[in-house]
Formats: sequence, structure tokens, C-alpha cells
Amino acid sequence: MYYNVTYKTKQFFFVLIKLSIVVGAFYFIYSKLSENENLQFSEFITFLKENDTFSYKNIVFLLFLSIFNWLFEILKWQGLVKTIKRISFKEALEQSLGGLTASLITPNRIGDYGAKAVYYAKQQRTRIVLLNLLGNMAQMTITTVFGIIGFMIFVNRYQIDINYYRIIKFGFILLMVSLFTVLGVKQKRYRIKGFSFERVFGFIKKMDLKTHIINLSLSLFRYLIFSFQFYYLLTIFGVNADYAKAMVVITSMHFLASILPSISIFDVVIKGSVAVFLFGYVEVNELTILSIVTLMWLLNFVIPSLFGSYFVLNFKLPSNEV
Repeated sequence: MYYNVTYKTKQFFFVLIKLSIVVGAFYFIYSKLSENENLQFSEFITFLKENDTFSYKNIVFLLFLSIFNWLFEILKWQGLVKTIKRISFKEALEQSLGGLTASLITPNRIGDYGAKAVYYAKQQRTRIVLLNLLGNMAQMTITTVFGIIGFMIFVNRYQIDINYYRIIKFGFILLMVSLFTVLGVKQKRYRIKGFSFERVFGFIKKMDLKTHIINLSLSLFRYLIFSFQFYYLLTIFGVNADYAKAMVVITSMHFLASILPSISIFDVVIKGSVAVFLFGYVEVNELTILSIVTLMWLLNFVIPSLFGSYFVLNFKLPSNEV
């Protein structure tokens, strides 16, 4: 009798948590669309209609790019998990989109780590979190490399007024942080996502070179796809920009937005602000940029998270935890 009560109570709270995640995600998506101070939703829809954005050709191609963006992310996750156990593409799809939904209302998408981990037995969860960290680090590495190159070209090309005193000051602070980080590693005190630097780097070193190459390659493909998607939206809205020049601004935008901590659901606001600032130098109007950023957010986060909510609601704990 006691076992039945405990089991039913556990199941009740588990269902409540799943519903809370989905309802919370839907609420924040709705609030961000309806209460965006920078771009009113009615103004956004009117602007899209005026630019014939909803033509069949454009919708199909934009969705095609979004599907491939997530296809590479799913394949990346499947390949990483393969180092522990083999999972099907369907399982990788479920975990990737379910993790996205759970991460929307958490700072820096940290909810994705916990959501993916619960798909596995307790003894595997630490390694799953580390694999997820490895996948995100690869994506951040690609963003940083392209972003720094793009931003250096951007600063040189548009002669941005930079306060070099602040740059030197920032560099000194960064140097001191790096120094303390090294000391922290030696003392095993500094941690990433709850893991010591030593443990994270030890885990990375144990992975075979082929896994790292595939991980970085799929991250690169994702980056090129969603960057081109942004460029394609620029052309739809009548912005006559050379691809190479546009990519300088786009890579700079991704880089600057990625280093700002945020809750994922507000990513559209942060990227919007950064994009407006950067594209102002190439004389693209604010409404166009905010509309493109919102569309990118809808295509690559909101729509996939709606599918992910289905997986969250249908999720069942591993059999050894029931």
C-alpha cells in the first residue's frame, strides 16, 4: 500500500513537472511575441506581408534550412552519445528537441543538460552532461573563431571608434582571470557546469580524434547554415548586400550575442539589439533587422521547441527509476 502511494505521488509530481516545462515554454514564447517593446507583433506581421515573405518558395526554403540546421545538431548528439551507447536517430531527435524545450526558460540553456541526462540511467548521467558540454563547446568554438575574424574585419572596415584604454583594461582583467583559472585548475576548484576543469579536460582528452573532428565538422555545418539563412532573409527583405560583406556583420553578431549571458527565451532581444547596432553601420533599417532576428528565432527555436514539447509530455523515466 505504501509503495503504491509513493509510486502514484512520484508519478503525479513527474507529470506536473512535464506540464510546467511545456506551459512555461509556451507562455514565454507568447509573451515575447506579444510584449516585445522593440517590435510589435502586428507590425512584424504587416512588414512580412508587405515584403512577400510568406511566398511558398520562401517558406519551403527557410524551413528546409531550419530542418538541416537541426539535422546536424541531432546527428552531432547521436555521434557523441555513441561513445557511451548506441541510440537511434529518433532517440537523438527526441532528446535534442526535448532538451531545447526544457532549456528555453533557463539561463544559458542550462536546462538542456538536465533534460538530456534524465533519458539515461543514473550511472551514465555524468558522462552525458559532459558530452553535452563537449557539443556546446564545439559550437562555441566555431562561433568564436569566425566571430573574432569577422569582428576584426568589421572594426577595420567601418572605423569604429574604440576606447583602447578600456580594451587594455579588459585585456588586463582577462589576463588575471586566466591566471586565476590556471591556479584554480591546479587546485581543482574552478568548475565548468559543476565539473572541475581538470575533469572536463581529462574527459576531452580521452575522446578519440575522430569524434572531435566529427563534432567540430557538424558544428561548422550548422553555423554555415543558420548564417546563410540570415543572409537569405536579408535578400528577401530587399537588402542588396554582397555575401562576403554581409557575413562579416553576421559572424560579428553571432559572436557578440553568444558571449552575453541570457535566458534562451530572451535570445531574440539580445541578438536584436546587437544586430541593430552592427547593421546600422551598413545602413540597414531597424525594422528589417528586428524582423529577421525574430524570424530566425521562430524558425530555429520556437518551431522546434513546439515539436519538443510533444516529446517532453510523452517522456518516461528509464525503467530502473520507476
